[in-house]
Amino acid sequence: MIGLLLAVIPGCDDPNAPFFGFMGITAAIVFSNLGAAYGTAKSGVGIASMGVMHPDLIIKNMIPVVMAGVLGIYGLIVAVILNGRMQATGYGLFDGYAHLAAGLSCGLSGLGAGMAIGIVGDSGTRANAQEKGLFVGMILILIFAEALALYGLIVAIVLSQKSSGCM
Repeated sequence: MIGLLLAVIPGCDDPNAPFFGFMGITAAIVFSNLGAAYGTAKSGVGIASMGVMHPDLIIKNMIPVVMAGVLGIYGLIVAVILNGRMQATGYGLFDGYAHLAAGLSCGLSGLGAGMAIGIVGDSGTRANAQEKGLFVGMILILIFAEALALYGLIVAIVLSQKSSGCM
């Protein structure tokens, strides 16, 4: 009986639907980690450069690296949520597309935020070594850059809760 209902609802149990869902999982984790890696590397270069002349400021200026690492966690959270919503039967095209959109939302937001954190972390740590009063400004800019990824995470969570009603 259920099989007959699924055959009537367009898009239910489409064999292509899981592909899009798994691509959403992949996009969330890969792009977020690319952003985290870029932010870590770029900020690390600034810290290393600044640390040559001011080794006492290295630990204080680790904040951009920590904030970049959080981006990877956002991608992991979305990937786990999406994976929990995947199922072998009753998974339609609507679900697949919603999960792809969720993964891209989180992943690309994390990538953009990671690039911003990396650039600000590099320049900010070097500038902070020359003028100590710039530290608070750098932190504020980093917080706003991190918020971009948080917006993507929120949208991804909202999108992951959408369902086509296929059972």
